[in-house]
Order: sequence, then C-alpha cells, then structure tokens
Amino acid sequence: MSTDPVQTVDGDRSTLVEAARFLLAKAEERKLTLAAAESLTGGEVASTLVSVPGASAVVVGAVVAYATRIKEQVLGVDSERLAMTGPVDGEVAKQMAVGVARLMGADLGLATTGVAGPGAADGHPAGTVHVAVASPWGTLARELHLPGDREAVRDGATTAVLALAGALLEAAPGDAAKAGQDAPRDPQ
Repeated sequence: MSTDPVQTVDGDRSTLVEAARFLLAKAEERKLTLAAAESLTGGEVASTLVSVPGASAVVVGAVVAYATRIKEQVLGVDSERLAMTGPVDGEVAKQMAVGVARLMGADLGLATTGVAGPGAADGHPAGTVHVAVASPWGTLARELHLPGDREAVRDGATTAVLALAGALLEAAPGDAAKAGQDAPRDPQ
C-alpha cells in the first residue's frame, strides 16, 4: 500500500479515515470550510468526514446527486455538457464541486461521479471515476480506473477525493486561509 495519500485508493477503511483526518486538519489549520457533492459514493464522503471528531468545525454539508437531473437542477451542472458527455466526465465533476461549494457557502467543494459497477454505464466500464476539488485558488480533477467490486470502487473514489483535497491544501500558498474568504472559482 502506498503511503502517498493521492495514490492510496485501496478502499481500506483505515485509509479512508486517515485521509479524512488529514484533510480536516489541513482545512481547520487554514480556517476553511468544505462541502461535498456525491454521485457514485452516495454519501460515503460526507459520512467518512463526519466520523472524525471535530469535523463540524470544517464540514458544512453535502448533496447526494445520484440522478443526473439533480446534478443539473441542484448543483448547476451545465445541461448541454450532461447531454453531450453524460454524468461520468471530468468537467461534470468540476462543475459539481464548484456548484456544491457555491450552494453551501463553503470554501472547498469536493465531488465524485463515475461507475461503481458491477456493469458498465453510459459507455464507461465499472471503475471509471472522476473526482474534483474546487477551491478559491483553482479546481483540480482526476480520472481514475479503480479495480474491484462496487464497494471497493466506492471506497477508492472516497479516498481519492479526500486525498486530492488534502494534497491541494498541503500545496496551497501560505495565505490560502485569506483566499478562503472568496467563493470558489468556476473552472471555465
């Protein structure tokens, strides 16, 4: 197992909680709040975050946008983009992250979308996952191809988005806490 949090997506529960603890500590250090928009993870990101004592200092809320129409209607994902690519798309993940941060008034928005399996969906094989993090100083997204069953894919996606957000905060400029007073920038 890799010790690099961005590379660790094996679905181990202790890895999930470790990634959540790291992210929450970094966000609290910088006085930043966060919100999550989840599709394939179905609330697992939020559940993992709030399993850590003190999470309420950082976590604002979450939206489970399992249906494509909720991504558009609640999170503001572009309907033309959804019609063109479907929900399993990096740009959709970015828009979900920006949308949930805006909706919840959070400094950071985390998002997951993809195919947990067991079969393919929207022309994508099981294990195809997009995660994104929106912040005042930019938006990051990653495409993953995770092995395993449905539970392993969901756990891997959860770990990946938590680790990506933690890595973003770790690499952010020292004055990022001040930047956190602005709304997340739209990636476009």
